[in-house]
Amino acid sequence: MLFRSMIHLKIEGMTCEHCAKSVREALSKIPGVENVAEVSVARGEALVAGEADTAALIAAVREEGYEARVA
Repeated sequence: MLFRSMIHLKIEGMTCEHCAKSVREALSKIPGVENVAEVSVARGEALVAGEADTAALIAAVREEGYEARVA
């Protein structure tokens, strides 16, 4: 599977794998996301493949209770 682009997000506030799962699920619902390649609690980041709107990705993470920004 080929992906058009990779969006790297820094995420603050994740403390466990449940947090990562919540973030992964929220990101995967955003139009244009082809794949949530990785969500790392240890590194505080997520890698999203596709052509999604970054503002929508950040808003989805914030709705889950975490802070996010494009890295």
